[in-house]
Amino acid sequence: MTLTGVEEGRSELGRSLLERKHLTADWLPAFAAVPRSDFLPDVIWPFDMDTGTTVAVDRRADPALWSSYVNADVPIVTQWDDGTGEGPGCVPTSSASMPSVVFRMLSALEVEAGHRVLEIGTGTGWNAALLAHRLGADAVASIEIDRDVANAARERLLAHQLYGPVLTRDGEDGDDMGAPYDRIIATAGVRRIPPAWLRDAPGGKILAPWGTHFGNGDALVRLQVSEDGCIADGRFLGPVEFMKLRGQRTQFAGHDVYVPNGVNGADRSTTTVTEEQLLGGGQFAAQRFAVGLRVCDCYQQVADKRDGARPVWFYGLKDRSWACVMFQDGRAEATVWQSGPRRLWDEVASALAWWRAAGEPGYERFGLTVSVHRQRAWLDQPTDYWRV
Repeated sequence: MTLTGVEEGRSELGRSLLERKHLTADWLPAFAAVPRSDFLPDVIWPFDMDTGTTVAVDRRADPALWSSYVNADVPIVTQWDDGTGEGPGCVPTSSASMPSVVFRMLSALEVEAGHRVLEIGTGTGWNAALLAHRLGADAVASIEIDRDVANAARERLLAHQLYGPVLTRDGEDGDDMGAPYDRIIATAGVRRIPPAWLRDAPGGKILAPWGTHFGNGDALVRLQVSEDGCIADGRFLGPVEFMKLRGQRTQFAGHDVYVPNGVNGADRSTTTVTEEQLLGGGQFAAQRFAVGLRVCDCYQQVADKRDGARPVWFYGLKDRSWACVMFQDGRAEATVWQSGPRRLWDEVASALAWWRAAGEPGYERFGLTVSVHRQRAWLDQPTDYWRV
């Protein structure tokens, strides 16, 4: 691909982001000055929309294909299995997010001239570079737990003369020495807001992809921190999905640990809850988010449908309770098996009924209140809350 072709690809991406209102006018100069391509390695694993899988692309072997993915609105994996291997592995552990998500989050961060920002999860360095172009390099600090990833990001930021501190440490610890910050933005998913983030942004705002252990999906939450840094609350803005902070990944022991002998011996019943009611809308459906909020410490797995039957499994993360509901095409009732001290399917069915009775609320009606010792989710008002 020629230089003109590369520029045309970036221009087309920019037009698309503007038309979809992901890229706002105030972030357009940063987009124009800081190319995503300058922050990506030669070998990448972009998500291919046609196949629904990641594909390996090497710039040295096919520069045109590499550029086409870099200038597309797709996420790109840049590391697998915490860097223990060179090629594709089991779990993607570092990536470049979709540009639409990047600018959606930057817009939601609501930065202003003079603000100081702490980023959790440097990754490729592109997000830090965009912030540094907007606010100045000395106004942006970033934390990256992986030494190799941090070193590569430092080199790229230096090349653009946008280098602020890139700290190699666990992002959950924050940056006490550099605080206070006006904004904290996390580019890794969390299951709990670390108390250090409240400490580091008194009176400021925290923007983070937050979710439950129910699934891999997250929801973007924007929290206003109290002036004393002891409490923060705010509403969810909509669904996203990020790789999780290393210390907050879901610890699931595996199906065979829970169900070593199949469903024999488990309590059996039926339910009139339909597959559409439970799973309709996909992994980012509002009811899935709501169930995850109401059914704590539970992990859901949705199996592939075979011969018209789809099992959906639920596993308790603090004991060995489990449940399975088997949906069968053409049948009005689904079979349910449950085992262990928790009646997990009963909890899920109750949460679904609660969500429907509340008017099937979307993400924007939910909120989160965080203190040093606990997190509470709520619907509509912080007074109607429960522990998560």
